[in-house]
Amino acid sequence: MSLRINHFLGGVLLIAGTAIGAGMLAIPVMTAFTGFFPTLGLLTVCWLFMTITALLLLEVNLHLKGEVNLVTMASKTLGVFGKVLCWTGYLLLLYCLTAAYISGSAPVFAMGIYAVTGWELPSWLAPFPILIFFGTFVYLGTRAVDLVNRVFIIALILSYSLLVYFLPPYVDFNLLRHADSSTILVGLSIVITSFGFHIIIPSLTTYMNHNRRRLQLAIVIGSLIPLFVYVLWEFLILGTIPLTGEYGLISTWKRGGHTTEPLMHLIDNKWIGIGASFFSFFAIVTSFLGVSLSLADFLRDGLKIKKTGKGRMIATLLTFIPPMIFVIVYEHGFLLALQYAAIFVAILLGILPALMAWTLPKPSPYRSFFGRSLLITIILGSLFIIVVDLMQEDGQLNKLIEKYDSSKET
Repeated sequence: MSLRINHFLGGVLLIAGTAIGAGMLAIPVMTAFTGFFPTLGLLTVCWLFMTITALLLLEVNLHLKGEVNLVTMASKTLGVFGKVLCWTGYLLLLYCLTAAYISGSAPVFAMGIYAVTGWELPSWLAPFPILIFFGTFVYLGTRAVDLVNRVFIIALILSYSLLVYFLPPYVDFNLLRHADSSTILVGLSIVITSFGFHIIIPSLTTYMNHNRRRLQLAIVIGSLIPLFVYVLWEFLILGTIPLTGEYGLISTWKRGGHTTEPLMHLIDNKWIGIGASFFSFFAIVTSFLGVSLSLADFLRDGLKIKKTGKGRMIATLLTFIPPMIFVIVYEHGFLLALQYAAIFVAILLGILPALMAWTLPKPSPYRSFFGRSLLITIILGSLFIIVVDLMQEDGQLNKLIEKYDSSKET
C-alpha cells in the first residue's frame, strides 16, 4: 500500500515539476499590462484547458495499453499524418524552448564571467559559454544530467523560498488594483506554455501501473500545484514591481528581460537580491537541462544516430546549433521563443490529443454528443491560441504596447 502512495505522490510531483520552470520568469512580465485580478481568470482558464487536454492524452494512452510514447500514440490512432504532425510539433517545441533557455541564461553567465574575470562579453558571444557548459552534460548523458539537476532543484527551491519569505512586506496593494482586461491576450501564449507537462504522461502511466483513477487524480492535483505557485508569484511580483519607470515591467518587456531583474534594482534587501539572482538562474537551468536532454534523445532516436562518442557529439551539436542561431539573430529571444513555443504547445498538446481521442472506439466517453462537443471546443480553442500567437508575432503586440505606453503617459 505504501508503495502505491509513494508512486501517487511521485506522479503528482513529476507533473508539477515538469510544468513549473523558466516560464515563471516570463509570466509576470507578459501579464503586467493586464493586472493581477484579470490574470487570475486567465491562469484559471488556461489551467482548466491544459488539464482537460492532459486527461484526453491519458485516455488515449490507457486505451493503447503497454509502453507507448507520444509519437507511437499518434501513429496508431491517426496514421502517418499523426506521426508526422507529432514528430514535427515535438521537435519544433523543444527547439523553441531550448532557444528560450539559451537566451535567458546567457546574460546570467555573462554576469558571472564579468564578476570573476572583469571581462564583459559582447552580446553575440554571450551564448557560447552555454553551449560548452550544457553541451558537456548533454554529451555525457542522462546520468550526468540527473546528478547535477538534483543539486540545481534544491537550489531552486531554496531561492524561491527566500523570495516568498522576504517579498510580502514590500507588496503594494495599490499596484495590484491595476486592471486592463483589453490586454489579456498578451499573456495567453506564455501562460499556456507554462502549464505544459503532457509529455511525461506516457511514462507516468507505466510508472503508476495504468491505474486510471489514480492517474486522473494525479493530473488534477499535480496541475493545481503550478496554478497555486503562479498565482502566488503574480501576487508578489505585480505587487512589488511597478508597471512603468526605468525598472518597471514594461521596460523589462522592452529589454526582453525577465521578472527577477527589476527586483534587484528596486528593493534594497540583499536576501531578495540573492534570491532573485539564484532563482532566475536555476529556474532556467533546471528547465534547460531536461529539455535539451530530451531534444538530444529525440534527435538521436529519430535520426537513428548511434550511441557512440561521435554519435553523441553529432546529437549534441544538432541540439544546440539551430537555437543558438535564433538567439544570435533575435535580441529579445527569451520571450519571443516562449511565445513561438505556444504555437507548438497548441498543436501538440491541444489539437493532437483531441484528434486522437476522437478516433477511440466505444465505449469511449468521447463518442457521445457531449464528448464530441468537448473535443471540438478543444480544437477550436487551440486554433484560437495559434491565431493569437501569430498576430502577436506579426507586430500586433508591439503596436498594442506602444498604444498602451502612450495612453499611460497622457
